[in-house]
Amino acid sequence: MRIAQLANFIGPASGGVRTAVAAMGQGYADAGVERLLVVPGPTDAVEETDAGTVVSVRAPRVGGGYRLIVEPWRVVDALERFAPTSVELHDKTTLLPVARWARRRGVATVLLSHERLGDMLAMRTGLDTSARAPIALLNRVVVRSVDRLVVTSGYAEREFRSVAASARCPVTRVPLGVDLDTFRPVRLPPRSDGVLRLVHVGRLSREKSPHLAVATAAELHERGVPVQLDVYGEGPHLDELRALAGSAPVTFHGFVAGRDALRRRIAEADVALSVCPGETFGLAVLEALACGTPVVTADRGGARELVDVTSGGWAAPYPAALADAVLDLAARPRDHLRAGARRRAERYPWSAATEAMLAVHAQVTGLTGLVRATA
Repeated sequence: MRIAQLANFIGPASGGVRTAVAAMGQGYADAGVERLLVVPGPTDAVEETDAGTVVSVRAPRVGGGYRLIVEPWRVVDALERFAPTSVELHDKTTLLPVARWARRRGVATVLLSHERLGDMLAMRTGLDTSARAPIALLNRVVVRSVDRLVVTSGYAEREFRSVAASARCPVTRVPLGVDLDTFRPVRLPPRSDGVLRLVHVGRLSREKSPHLAVATAAELHERGVPVQLDVYGEGPHLDELRALAGSAPVTFHGFVAGRDALRRRIAEADVALSVCPGETFGLAVLEALACGTPVVTADRGGARELVDVTSGGWAAPYPAALADAVLDLAARPRDHLRAGARRRAERYPWSAATEAMLAVHAQVTGLTGLVRATA
């Protein structure tokens, strides 16, 4: 089996896509699959790695630090040389010309949808309905262009349920995973200061809802709760968030280099706030749970599907409701919650996601028994 993974529109807010592509790509290679990864880059380059061949296609910056491949035929050139048995797309807009090439050549295509475009645009622009019609049209084009659609949650699946059925495009749900070795609990010293320590990790951009996390901490502060929110991440709305925090004890730490350092900071918190109502999955939720930190999330979206009563709480995406959910968690036995959070994360190893995706590729190509089971 020869799988080509294609990712486009790579930039600072696409950490989840990068993590998923890298983790599954390594799993493919470990299972004996020949793997090609094509991504945009500053120059044309080819690199041989233990996870396969990585081809960077020269691509311009398009704002916000993103790069975008605007000449899809250059991707096709790389695919022609590699001759994949299947192509795995991680972008459902700019890479559709590649899907048309694959169909002409009899190469199977799998699209992994990482976002619900309507909800993402609504959160980014504040407009609720203006883009619904063109997005619905795009989704109809998408399901007619690929052989299999993969979604990461029930919330993500609902976007495509009717259009995929009408196009006879099979939809498979494959939850993503978490690195359980890197993100793990740490031994915490006893604390007696009575401060409720919160953490938020993510891109400081409106579609990720950091404003809601900061507003939740400010709400708790206004109620007289001793609280500290530590925010890790960078993004274009930092000044807005600082203004929103006001006098509340919110510290913006910026980007943290090194996953071990980030893991410890997450693990030291009492509660992680991952409250975006438009996430189709929520890798930050899983990373917090794997560290043994219970999570408060919104009562809608894919992230909600990752949290149960043993590992966190949820509420409507409003500061007052989320503050109530935080206080509910803070009143529960800490050790039980931390153990429950870790157990919940252990249901989502990357090996399970990789095996499920390999099964999808085997189904669309008809090639079975050609890969080893992943460890």
